[in-house]
Amino acid sequence: MNPQSAIQNLKSKDALGYRHKFGVIIPSTNTIVEPDFYSMSVPGVTPHVSRIHIRDQNLSSDAAFEKLLEQIRIEIAFAIERVMTCEPDYMVMGMSAETFWDGLEGNRAFTERIKELSGLDVATGAEACEKALNCFGAKRIGVVTPYQPIGDKNVVRFFNDIGFEVTKIKGLKCPTAVAIAHVSEDELREALIEADSPDVDAIVQCGTNLSMLRLADEAERWLKKPVIAINAATWWLALRKNNIDEKIYGCGRLLREF
Repeated sequence: MNPQSAIQNLKSKDALGYRHKFGVIIPSTNTIVEPDFYSMSVPGVTPHVSRIHIRDQNLSSDAAFEKLLEQIRIEIAFAIERVMTCEPDYMVMGMSAETFWDGLEGNRAFTERIKELSGLDVATGAEACEKALNCFGAKRIGVVTPYQPIGDKNVVRFFNDIGFEVTKIKGLKCPTAVAIAHVSEDELREALIEADSPDVDAIVQCGTNLSMLRLADEAERWLKKPVIAINAATWWLALRKNNIDEKIYGCGRLLREF
């Protein structure tokens, strides 16, 4: 490379995201995933959030839950179009329900749609949980979600499709999308205990608007098994797929050991 080209290449680097710029897609109602991703930041990697407009955040029934997902499917293309203007080099899904919907086939179709819309590779929560569980060699899992029964059904279907047995799932049935972020650490601790049993190899928490990073790290010590917070897993997958190997502490074993 000649000196002039080297100077031009240096100038093209983002001042803060000089290693990678991640485009992050989240529902407009989500207040947890964005600060979670910031708290797990590493030098030179920056998340850039675009919000999917949620006009009706009611989650009080299976029908309402499906209606929210319909809004996401309509609005997600606009959110991607907006975030692409900052020229990210990778996409991260800061939402989880849609990434589990219709099992493995649904997840793969969703991933392909995001790639088509953005032209970029993408990390999804469902795939992140799959990769994380494989790291730990887990086969039987407990699951905690904020969802209604229809959401839990799709989560179980996904894990069954990829060869895991869900021995217990605890759905918190949060009444609105914003209310998911109101679930307290005490409530989540009780949910983890309820999802656990002696035959469970690991516990997975779904729902990116649940605040779980610190508790997952703590719970691994008293449950004596992996506790996978979906925001930690999704960020971990995005980093590792982009050859970012830094260890991050305080968010669970996954980011610390793999």
